[in-house]
Amino acid sequence: MAKRDYYEVLGIEKSASPDQIKSAYRKLAVKFHPDKNKGDKASEEKFKEASEAYHVLSNAERKQNYDNFGHAAFENGGGGRGGFGNFDFSSSFSDIFEDFFGEGFGGGRRSRRSNNRGSDLRYDLSITLEEAYAGKKQDIKFSTSEKCNTCKGSGSKPGTSASSCSMCGGHGQVRSSQGFFTVQQTCPQCSGSGEQITNPCSDCSGQGKKQASKRLSVTIPKGVDDGTRIRLSGKGEAGSKGAGSGDLYLFINVYSHDLFKRSDENLFFECPISIADAALGTSIEIPTIDGGKAKIKIPAGTQSGKQFRLKGKGMPYMRGSGNGDLYIQVNTEVPISLNKEQKELLEKFREIENEKSNPSIKKFFQKAKSFWKN
Repeated sequence: MAKRDYYEVLGIEKSASPDQIKSAYRKLAVKFHPDKNKGDKASEEKFKEASEAYHVLSNAERKQNYDNFGHAAFENGGGGRGGFGNFDFSSSFSDIFEDFFGEGFGGGRRSRRSNNRGSDLRYDLSITLEEAYAGKKQDIKFSTSEKCNTCKGSGSKPGTSASSCSMCGGHGQVRSSQGFFTVQQTCPQCSGSGEQITNPCSDCSGQGKKQASKRLSVTIPKGVDDGTRIRLSGKGEAGSKGAGSGDLYLFINVYSHDLFKRSDENLFFECPISIADAALGTSIEIPTIDGGKAKIKIPAGTQSGKQFRLKGKGMPYMRGSGNGDLYIQVNTEVPISLNKEQKELLEKFREIENEKSNPSIKKFFQKAKSFWKN
């Protein structure tokens, strides 16, 4: 079967730029990749065909030879090997995907230090609800590893430098062929750094970092909630051999409050009132989370469980402006330990009560009587 034109395979013009060639191949590679189309031989062949075309057209010299002589330029050892049966796909495939997708497909040479990045740290910080409302600055102290000052984090004795790893040749990755694919793994000798410390620093034993106690001033923003996680970039452990530091994560625990309960940015609390205040109405002062007071009016005839809302008296929105609301639920408290006069007054009150005074009671017993009758 005649080999298709490489430009036709990629769906591009002969005048296509390197970026257009790469973009066309990327789309085909993602579409026909064997891992995405397991068991589909047709997709596998299209993937191979597209990879072969990209291998030729992505290189200026190979592309020029192809433009001048077509597929004949790569037959019988001429300037390269074109037919897929002769195409050295195992090595070219890895190089192609390294160019496209980085470390996950062979990009160890580009990010060899990433394996030596410092570890992330966790710090649990407990605060009060009032502190969550106002925000605060706090000093924290923790044990971590910091860059070695003697070798400036390189791991090598001052005045010396690391040498290329003898196993991976400085790539940080070692390759082995397994049939159709080339398997690439982190070099076990240098742990992916591509370097060997031949003259280690005496202070850090070649690690480029040392254990230390660290003090840090952190800012807790207004409105944080229980379980909020705050990331401090680069404040974690130092990396080995000059690699970047990890991150520090603050996990916020907000203590429960004796008075207020929280739900997102809203606050709630229950306020007991007397039977007389509920029946006759009154005004009461209630506390707010900022330490102040607010006055609310209780209308005559307020039932137990009634909620009142104070707009903007809740917690600050952590992302955005403004505050949530404060909800006050009034609960009518039945008096206990009555004296003689109180009992007499209540007895008299009961005698002169009428059904209009207690509509809910009247409705309930009407339903009860109907139930018993039926």
